[in-house]
Amino acid sequence: MKKPFQLINWFGLIFFVIVLGTSGFMIIENYDLLDAVYMTVITISTIGYFEVIPLTPTGKIFNILLIITSFATFTYTLARLTQFVASGEMALYLKNRKLMKAIDKLENHVIICGLGRNGQQAAHTLKVHKVDFVVVESNDKNINDWLQSDQSLVYVNGDATDDETLIKAGILKAKALIIALPADADNVFIVLSARSLNQHIQIISRASNQGSIMKLKKAGANNIIMPDKIGGTHMATLVSKPDVVEFIDFLSSEEGEGINMESLDYEKLPAHLKDKTLKEVIDWRKTGVNCIGVKNKNQIFMINPPLETIISKGMKIIVLGTKTQIHSMKHNFTESLS
Repeated sequence: MKKPFQLINWFGLIFFVIVLGTSGFMIIENYDLLDAVYMTVITISTIGYFEVIPLTPTGKIFNILLIITSFATFTYTLARLTQFVASGEMALYLKNRKLMKAIDKLENHVIICGLGRNGQQAAHTLKVHKVDFVVVESNDKNINDWLQSDQSLVYVNGDATDDETLIKAGILKAKALIIALPADADNVFIVLSARSLNQHIQIISRASNQGSIMKLKKAGANNIIMPDKIGGTHMATLVSKPDVVEFIDFLSSEEGEGINMESLDYEKLPAHLKDKTLKEVIDWRKTGVNCIGVKNKNQIFMINPPLETIISKGMKIIVLGTKTQIHSMKHNFTESLS
């Protein structure tokens, strides 16, 4: 990212030579501004036109120095600019600039640290459900492999343990952070950095060892996932409860894109629905969603709660429905609040 400043310096050097030549001709030869600029340009470009007005001896000496200075300046600048374009640095700079602009436009997005197997699966799932995300990855191969099939990937090529890299990825405006690096020590470090940068972000971290779970929680992670443990549990559950697992897999797959499970916070309910029964909340301006659970203020889940359950402060309602149904329900609540 230092290249833009070098470009400015190179072109600034050329501009300085033009200003110097123009000023010299105006002072020494009493040229007006247009004649002085014209004389400077034909001199530094070595075109070889005749002088506007024959030069005095002093003017000739100044012109000789200007030719030597401008020739050296232009040769150096042209060589550096050619190298900048031919080496692909110009294309890389423009690409990085485009990515930074795309990230600046995002808000309430998800950041995925690491584009390994777990990171790729997380990215694929978010893409299926049309959730904006930014990938932070230091391995060029992982990025290039993804770009072969999806050129729309928004990413930051850098070390996720660096605060500046997280800031470039939009950590200050992100709603969630998924950390999928293989080393637990790196994951703990990223959790600490992310929590210090954004107190309200939801942090989900991978853990390879059981002993790392408490460290990640103390560092500020909201959820810790052990891929190997989940994989084994998933396979065993496919034997004991195959239909249930297949249904859950369907919800998270492309085929189940239109079906969502979401939580509705008590604080987002209209005033007239707060501290009311679950039936009143679900039935208000009927949208067709179903309540499959309630999370109380003690963070305990109530599965298939009775309709007489009072929805009070600190509680969340877990609903199931199509995207259209859930969007309509949220719209009703937002419309009522406004």
